[in-house]
Amino acid sequence: MNIFHREQRSLFGEILDWMLTPLLLLWPASLVFTWIIAQGIAAKPYDRALEYNVGALAQLITTSHNRAQFNLPLSARELLRADDADTVYYQVLGARGEYLSGERALPTPPQNEKIIFGEVRLRDDVVHDVDVRIAYTWVKLELPGARPALVQVAETLEKRSVLATEIVKGVMLPQFVILPVAVLLVWLALVQATKPLHQLEERIRARKPDDLSPIDTQTVPLEVAPLVYSVNDLLLRLQDSLATQKRFLADAAHQLKTPLAGLRMQADLALREGASAAELKQSLRQIGRASIRATHSVNQLLALAHAESSGAALNHRPCDLAELTMSVVRDCVPRALERHIDLGFEGTQPGAPGGQLSGNPTLIKELIRNLLDNAINYTPSNAGQPGVITVRVLTDLFGKTLVLQVEDSGPGVPEAERELIFQPFYRSLGTEADGTGLGLPIVMEIAHQHHASVSLEETQPGQFPPGARFSVRFFAEPLRVRTA
Repeated sequence: MNIFHREQRSLFGEILDWMLTPLLLLWPASLVFTWIIAQGIAAKPYDRALEYNVGALAQLITTSHNRAQFNLPLSARELLRADDADTVYYQVLGARGEYLSGERALPTPPQNEKIIFGEVRLRDDVVHDVDVRIAYTWVKLELPGARPALVQVAETLEKRSVLATEIVKGVMLPQFVILPVAVLLVWLALVQATKPLHQLEERIRARKPDDLSPIDTQTVPLEVAPLVYSVNDLLLRLQDSLATQKRFLADAAHQLKTPLAGLRMQADLALREGASAAELKQSLRQIGRASIRATHSVNQLLALAHAESSGAALNHRPCDLAELTMSVVRDCVPRALERHIDLGFEGTQPGAPGGQLSGNPTLIKELIRNLLDNAINYTPSNAGQPGVITVRVLTDLFGKTLVLQVEDSGPGVPEAERELIFQPFYRSLGTEADGTGLGLPIVMEIAHQHHASVSLEETQPGQFPPGARFSVRFFAEPLRVRTA
């Protein structure tokens, strides 16, 4: 039940609803219970008076000449005198149930009721179509074979109702004043209790746009502390993300500055006066190389940005790692032949058991392509002494693991640089290989998106060149067998 309906949810309003709704619902129930209790309280003194009157009348029964007699003196009549509010009736029945005195129309107790001498009992009944309260008792007579005598005193219920009404008024009327005061106090208490939330809101609003420092958790209520901790964690992650973006943009600008500066310099050389046709062609060739390098840098930057932003919306589906690898190897064969590199594939064939994994085929192919580009760029090769690059896909059915290996006969990577090469734009010193320093970071990011691990080791330890072997370990999926 929502007493205070709002278009937008309000924590203050909901707490107020949950506090006031039971209060307003319980008030009518308390009125009913108070009326019931008040009737019981009001009935007790009048019941005791009836019991006293019955006891007094029972003592007036005597026996004479083998008969029960009842003599009501004037003093006893005063006890039964009716007042302005209620009417009092009495009845006395003898040993044979004969009428001795009182109101003849007064009903008798149930016939199956057990008789206990001297015990005064109470019951509700009707006399002359009016509700009454009756007190009655059985009196033992000293007569041979005689039944006990019955003495009853009845009284109408007007005074009881009046007293119960007065009790209810005395209890409930103050509540008409207390209830609005209670609502006001609840409102003020909630306003006071929610002040820390408003203070927290003001502190956050007062922050500068570039202020990503954590919010002080010592000045907030315990109930709000988990929310503040979560916000602080988000601010820290956002701060790291912004720092990474700033560093990435700075590195990207630096990497693009070199080919763009080369383009401008070669254009100035081509436009200078007196340049020969051979010099002009040389400048154009340099401009072409610089543009290719700039294009490759831009493509690598876009690939890295795509890999980093694909984590939340990565579309997974079953992929055949061997099939994807062979497709990339075929695309890289012309470039490898141009550099006199022996490029080959071995290991698990497409469609083999255990060769399936769950992932994004586009990103996985990008991972394989960057590993192959890295191997081709850093593997020395010529017609007389060709380099060798081997791509493998290995299956571990027991460990449910798929391993992609790209092995080359190049100079390898020094131990001190094996973690650095996975950072954006890092390139080993002393190498003349063409590259942007983004290929391996792209590999690491895509592997992270697929919960895979990347490792690097030497192909021929202790020999020169030692070579390099990059291994990417994926979790394999069980082979799905199609049934007709």
